[in-house]
Amino acid sequence: MMNISAEEQQDIKQKSAKPMLYLAIISMCMIFGGLTSAYLVRSGDAGWMIFSLPKAFFVSTAAIVISSLTLLWAMQSAKKDNYTGVMIGMTLTLILGLTFIVCQFKAWGALVAQGIFIAGKQSNPAGQFLYIISFAHLLHLIGGIFMLIFVCIKSYKQLYHSKNLLGLQLCSIYWHFLDLLWVYLFLFLYFTH
Repeated sequence: MMNISAEEQQDIKQKSAKPMLYLAIISMCMIFGGLTSAYLVRSGDAGWMIFSLPKAFFVSTAAIVISSLTLLWAMQSAKKDNYTGVMIGMTLTLILGLTFIVCQFKAWGALVAQGIFIAGKQSNPAGQFLYIISFAHLLHLIGGIFMLIFVCIKSYKQLYHSKNLLGLQLCSIYWHFLDLLWVYLFLFLYFTH
């Protein structure tokens, strides 16, 4: 068996990591494409409930959009070997990501207060789809939070710089995807309600 040097292992990792992430993103697009298509088909049925989206969904949308900007700042800082900028950008991104999660739970609480439930006699397909779509996104975002924590820790160890960007790049690609996905889902839900 051949021994592979550390440099060769790093090269293999860099060449395979992004394509694997892009495959995962494509599969997520298919999941959410299926959910939004089913939503459109089902919304034409009689008894489809019309209601306003909770304000917390608007706040969570703002938080995740701003988090993409702070992550861009972290990435640009790493390219300039600005360790402080990377740390601040990553910390702000993590805080905004956690804010998004809190807002999602507040939005679900507001839905319950409006009498919109996911299950039971009082449930309606419109509410069920809203819960399922937002919860499915939140599950993927929680994976992103773990990635942000990992990258944040490494940024505090000053491991990201102009010659070592892979982990930060992968985190950025995934997080920006989650941001764009949520903006799409939010606008979809807002305009189809």
